[in-house]
Amino acid sequence: MTETFSENTAAHARRIAQELGLAVGRAAAVVGLLDGGATVPFIARYRKEATGEMDEVQIAAVRDRLEQLRELDARRASILKSLAENGHLLPALEAAVKKAGTPTELEDLYAPYKPKRRTRATAARERGLEPLADFVFGNQDVDPAAEAAKFVSEEKGVPDAAAALAGARDIIAERVSEDKDARASCRELFEKTAVLSSAVIRGKEEEGAKFRDYFEWKEPLAAAPSHRVLAIRRGEKEGFLFFRITVDEDAAVSRLERLFVRGNGGGGNAVREAVRDAWKRLLGPSLETEARLKSKEKADEEAIRVFAANAVELLMAPALGQKSVLALDPGFRTGCKLVVLDAQGKLLHHEVVFPTAGSPRQREDAGTRLRVLCSQFKVQAIAIGNGTASRETELFVRECGLPADVPVVVVNESGASIYSASEAAREEFPNEDITVRGAVSIGRRLMDPLAELVKIDPKSIGVGQYQHDVNQTALKRALDDTVVSCVNRVGVEVNTASKQLLSYVSGLNAGIAAEIVAYRDAHGAFRSRGELKRVPRLGEKTFEQCAGFLRIRGGEHPLDASAVHPERYALVERMAKDLGADVSALLADGGLRSRIRPEKYVSEDAGLPTLRDILGELEKPGRDPREKFEAFSFKEGVREISDLKEGMRLPGIVTNVTAFGAFVDVGVHQDGLVHVSQLSDRFVSNPADVVKVGQRVSVVVTEVDAARSRIGLSMKTRPEKASRGVRESFSGCVSRSRRGVDAGTPRRHSSGGRGGSSFGSLGDFFK
Repeated sequence: MTETFSENTAAHARRIAQELGLAVGRAAAVVGLLDGGATVPFIARYRKEATGEMDEVQIAAVRDRLEQLRELDARRASILKSLAENGHLLPALEAAVKKAGTPTELEDLYAPYKPKRRTRATAARERGLEPLADFVFGNQDVDPAAEAAKFVSEEKGVPDAAAALAGARDIIAERVSEDKDARASCRELFEKTAVLSSAVIRGKEEEGAKFRDYFEWKEPLAAAPSHRVLAIRRGEKEGFLFFRITVDEDAAVSRLERLFVRGNGGGGNAVREAVRDAWKRLLGPSLETEARLKSKEKADEEAIRVFAANAVELLMAPALGQKSVLALDPGFRTGCKLVVLDAQGKLLHHEVVFPTAGSPRQREDAGTRLRVLCSQFKVQAIAIGNGTASRETELFVRECGLPADVPVVVVNESGASIYSASEAAREEFPNEDITVRGAVSIGRRLMDPLAELVKIDPKSIGVGQYQHDVNQTALKRALDDTVVSCVNRVGVEVNTASKQLLSYVSGLNAGIAAEIVAYRDAHGAFRSRGELKRVPRLGEKTFEQCAGFLRIRGGEHPLDASAVHPERYALVERMAKDLGADVSALLADGGLRSRIRPEKYVSEDAGLPTLRDILGELEKPGRDPREKFEAFSFKEGVREISDLKEGMRLPGIVTNVTAFGAFVDVGVHQDGLVHVSQLSDRFVSNPADVVKVGQRVSVVVTEVDAARSRIGLSMKTRPEKASRGVRESFSGCVSRSRRGVDAGTPRRHSSGGRGGSSFGSLGDFFK
C-alpha cells in the first residue's frame, strides 16, 4: 500500500470521529495518546484538555474502532499481496480493494479470486466449458444448443450438448454467487426479512425438554432478543434443536434475476436456471452462514454488555472498610468454618463450630466460642456466606448474645470456591486448606469487595448471562476493561494491595505488580510515590500511567494519598504558596481552598477541567466513589422456600440482571425471578434501567414451585402471575457450572457454596 503509517493513522482518526460523532482533533488526540502507550483510565482522568473531557466509554470506543480499522488494513494488505501473486491485481480491482471500508465489502471483492477447494464450476472449467458459459451469458436471446454442441468431447468428459450446458450453468452459478452486487442485494434481504426458526430433533423431545418452547419456534431475526438467540444456539449445540435463518426464496431469486437475466431466449432460460441453482446451492447457504454469525455476534455483544454492567455494580459494591471481621462459611453436617481477620484482612484465627446441625452441647459451645472470639479480637462485624445453612447460621448468630453494635451481614459468596483453590489463594495461605481460604474470602468481601473479587476470573462472580456461550476473547476484553475501570476509579493503597489488585492499575501488569510486592516485602512500606521508580521494570512511562491511581496513606507528601497526579504537585504547591500556606494547610482548611481562583492557574497543559479535578480532590483527598456501607437483613422467619406464600412482600437483593429480568435473593437459598414485565408498573424495555446488581428491593411473591425450586417475584404495585411469554424467556437457560452462575439462571445456594450452584431447567420455570 502506498500510504504512510502516519497518513493512514490520520485517516483512521477522521473516520472514527465521523462514526462516533467526535471532533476530529479530539479523536486524533486519543489515537495519539493510545499509540504513545497511554491507558484508557489515564487518558480519561489526566488528559481531559486533549480529549475534550471524553469519558472512558468514549475513549474505549475509539481504541476498539482503531484496532478494527488496523485489522482491516492488515487483511487488505494480505489480499492485495495474494491478488498480485496470482496475476489478478488489475488497476480497477486494486483501487476497489483499497477503497473498501468494511470487512464484508473487502471479502466480497476478493471472493472471485480467492483460492478455493474444487467445485462443480472448477470441474467445468477443466473440461474447457468457460467459453460456452461466456457465450450463454452474453447471448441470452439465442438458443445455445448449437454452440453447446461444439464443446462435446468424450476425451474431456462432455458426452453431449446437455452436459456441456450443465457445466456452463455451473460456471455461471458460481459467478453469480461471488458477485459483490448480488451478495450485497441478497444480504440486504436477509437483514430486512430473515426469519429465525427452530425445531426439535426427532427422538430428542423428552431428553431436551428444557428447550421445549423452541421445539416449534419462528420469529423475525431482527426482533429476536439476545438471550433467545443464545438459548436456541445452545439447544443446537447440545444436540436437541436445529435452527435455520431463512428468507423467501422467490424474493431472493427475483433480485438475482434482475441483476443477471437479460433475455428471454434459450440463453436467458439457462441463466435463470443457473441463478436459482446459485441461490439454493451456493449464495443462500453462504449468506445464511453469514447471518448466523452476525446474529451470534449481536447476541454476544448484548450479553457481554449486560455482564459488564452487572460486574460494575458488584465490583463497586459498598465496602465495610478496615475493620476486624469474624467470617463464617455456613454448613450443616460438617459445621461452619470460622475465621477472624484483622482490619487489614490478615488471618488471625480459624476453627470449626457447629451452630446448626450439631448436638445441643455443640451449639452451646459454638455460641460461647463466638462470644469469646468477638471479645478477644475486638470483632467489629460478622460476615456469613450465603450458601447452604446461611439463614440458619444467621439466626443463630443474631440470637447468641453478641454485642448489638456488631453488624451481622450475609455476603454473596459466588466464585469464592474458585479463589480458594486458585494459585493466588495457595500463595497467600500455603499452609491452610480450601475451607479456611474460602472463609477468609467471605470476610474480605465484606471489608472490600473490589479488592477480593479481582482475585478470581470475573466469569465466576455470578452475574452473567450465557457467559460460556459468547465469544470468550470479546468477553475477556470487556470484563478486563470493567475491572480496570473500577480499580482505577477507587484507587489502590500500594502498601496493602495484593499483586492481583495492583495488576489492574493503569500501566501495570502482573509482572510489575509482583515486582512492587517483592520490593515492598524487601524494603518495607513505600514512603512516597516517587519511591515507586526504584521498583525494577517500573520506568518513567509506567510511573506516569500508574502513579495517580496509587495511594500512600501517611506518605512523605500530603498528596500521595490523593488522586492528584505527581505531575501536578508543583501546581498545588504554587497554589498553597500564593495563599501563604503549605499543602497540608490547604488540605485542612476549606477557607483557604475557597480563595483559590482556578483561572489564575490555567496553562497550556493544565486547563480548567484538570484544575477542577484538583480542587475537588483537595476537598476530599483519596475519596472512595463507592456508596456508604449499610447492613442488610432478610425477613425474619423466612429461611426456606417452604416459608414463602403467594402475596408475601419481602426485602431482597438483586443478584443478577439479564435481558429478560432480574434475579433476587430473598434469603431462602434460591434466587427468585422478577421478569422484565414485573419490574415496574410502567413499560420496561431494558431491566438495567430499573435495577442493578446489589440493589435492595421490595418484592412480592407471585408464584412458588417448591418441588422444582422456582420462585416468581414482582416489583409491581399490583403484581401479576407470569404468562407463557415469561416462561418462554427461560427455555434452555440451564447450567451446572461450578464456576459461577451462567445463562441468567437463578442461583441456588448449595451445600458446596461459593459458586457451587446447582441449577435445573428453566424451560418449565412456571407451569
